[in-house]
Amino acid sequence: MRDKAMSLLGFAKKSGNLVSGVNTCGFAIAKGRAKLVILAEDISAGSEKKIMKEIRKKGVPFIKYGTIDSLSQIAGESGRSVFAVLDGGFAQSILEATGETPEAIKES
Repeated sequence: MRDKAMSLLGFAKKSGNLVSGVNTCGFAIAKGRAKLVILAEDISAGSEKKIMKEIRKKGVPFIKYGTIDSLSQIAGESGRSVFAVLDGGFAQSILEATGETPEAIKES
């Protein structure tokens, strides 16, 4: 299943439906474009704190999946620990392939 999820992330990247990096993903979340946020399991505490602030504001679903190296390789970037899927279809397919249940947190 992991290979399918990684393939879907690659397809999302090629189609322009995947952005990476804390700041870029933060902007996508703030603008309401992010349908799913993927955090690397080995994300740094500072990056996680910063992106979780945006996730809480908008109530965007997120999962922790993969490592920085494996996810960055798929995205063709290096050292990226945060990814935002911009298409609902890709987001749903990725969730099904990973078997993960997304978490959604919204600040009151």
